[in-house]
Amino acid sequence: TLPRGMWLLVLVSLATSVVALDNGLAVTPPMGWRSWNMFGKEVSQMLMMDAMDGLAARKFKKDGKPTSLCDLGYCSVGLDDGWQDCNGGSHGYNYHDSLGAPVVNKKKFPDMRAMTEHAHRLGLKAEWYGNNCICSEQTSATRAMYAADVQAIRKFGFDGIKLDKCGTLQDLNLWAKLINETGRPVMIEACHWGLTAPTKTWCPWNYFRTSGDIRASYGPMLSNLLTTVKWAREGLSRPGCWAYPDMLEVGCKDGPGMSFIEARSHFGAWCIVSSPLILSMDLQDDEVMQEVWPIITNREAISINQAWAGHSGSPFKQSEVTLKVKGFADQTQNPILGDFGVNAGGETLVPSWHYFYKPLG
Repeated sequence: TLPRGMWLLVLVSLATSVVALDNGLAVTPPMGWRSWNMFGKEVSQMLMMDAMDGLAARKFKKDGKPTSLCDLGYCSVGLDDGWQDCNGGSHGYNYHDSLGAPVVNKKKFPDMRAMTEHAHRLGLKAEWYGNNCICSEQTSATRAMYAADVQAIRKFGFDGIKLDKCGTLQDLNLWAKLINETGRPVMIEACHWGLTAPTKTWCPWNYFRTSGDIRASYGPMLSNLLTTVKWAREGLSRPGCWAYPDMLEVGCKDGPGMSFIEARSHFGAWCIVSSPLILSMDLQDDEVMQEVWPIITNREAISINQAWAGHSGSPFKQSEVTLKVKGFADQTQNPILGDFGVNAGGETLVPSWHYFYKPLG
């Protein structure tokens, strides 16, 4: 039996400053869209530009007025894995050349710069993806590779980058140092699945994954959500350094999917724990968009997500009654690596409800 919702107690909040990556970004949880859940390795420049158009389009109304997703704050478009030429590398590398530069699959992405400029013309930010999982680099990374990847961020005009944990370019301090030396603020997502975490004084990224990859099912969603609790209670999810249990699956059709009530619960939970709100459904599917529009455009929920009064949001009470949730894998003690196992949980007993709260000043 799947739970039909989670009880959320929502209070109000104000903003403050904390120690984090000093690039001035992610003072509030980032909002946008990323390609992996929708397109996976089949992503292309054309599909990305369509997604950009979808974020900027005022096709639907909010409060009687034509409104785009960017009008509501979803203004970044993230290209995930699948952009690289897996046969383009040399000297033992899969997609880095002899100088350490990343090799783009030109058949799929003929002009990266034109793609990011399209985003910028629409008033959007464009984000990239590094330390890729598809044909990941397993030969030791050189400093020249880090430097060339950072140079490519600037060359192609990207405003942010998601850094995965699959390959050997895992030095987040070096990534942050080289990116900061460019003098251009770049949003950094550390996608290390909860295995690399901030301290009170160290956070060389803007938001960090706390879990394995999410799936469009209630059990995996709940599994990922609960990985944020530890960081909230330790005060380590904060402005400029947000805990992130992966993309929103609202409107996604991979796997069992979620009912409207489950999707609303999913979105509300991400809002109350101050997670970045990164959409991943088909922005060009009007039927899907009409279905999820009331959820993802809820201004009150978004304002709670964006607010800050010293605590990022966590449970304060739970039911003593349990129920079985299909597909739930316990990641609270041992993070699940990447894409493996999150959806492999059996029928797991969990409390039938949690109350989450986010304090208001």
